[in-house]
Amino acid sequence: MGKYEPLGLFLKKQNADRIPITFKEIERILNAKLPESKRNRAWWSNNPENNVMTREWLEAGYETEAVDTKAEKLVLRRTLNNSKHNSGVHPMFGCMKGMVTLPEDFDPERPFHDLFDWEAWEKEKYGPLKESN
Repeated sequence: MGKYEPLGLFLKKQNADRIPITFKEIERILNAKLPESKRNRAWWSNNPENNVMTREWLEAGYETEAVDTKAEKLVLRRTLNNSKHNSGVHPMFGCMKGMVTLPEDFDPERPFHDLFDWEAWEKEKYGPLKESN
C-alpha cells in the first residue's frame, strides 16, 4: 500500500459531496506527517502530475477547493462524474422533457428542406423573381 493510499480509500467510503478536512485529519488518516510542501497552495492543486497524493483524491472522485494553507484546512468536493447522487447523467439531462411535441405525421427520415416551402417564402419576402435579359 502506498503512503497516500489510505486517503483514497477513506474518500471512496464517503457519501458527502463536500468534505471539510484539516491537514491534521489527513495526517491521522495516513498515519503519517504531510511534507513541508503542504504549506504551498500549489501542492493542493488538482493537477495529477503534481504529487502522488493528488492522484489519490482525484481517483477517489474528489477535487480540492477552498484551500487555506495558513489555517491548514481545505474542502474536498466530489466531482460530477463520480457523484453517488448522480447516475453518471448530467443533472440538466431531461429538464425539457415533455416541452416539445411533434405532429403525428412527422417523419424523421424525410429531408428537412422538404418541410418548408422555400419558394413561397422567397416570393413573399422578395416578390416574384425577375428574369434578367
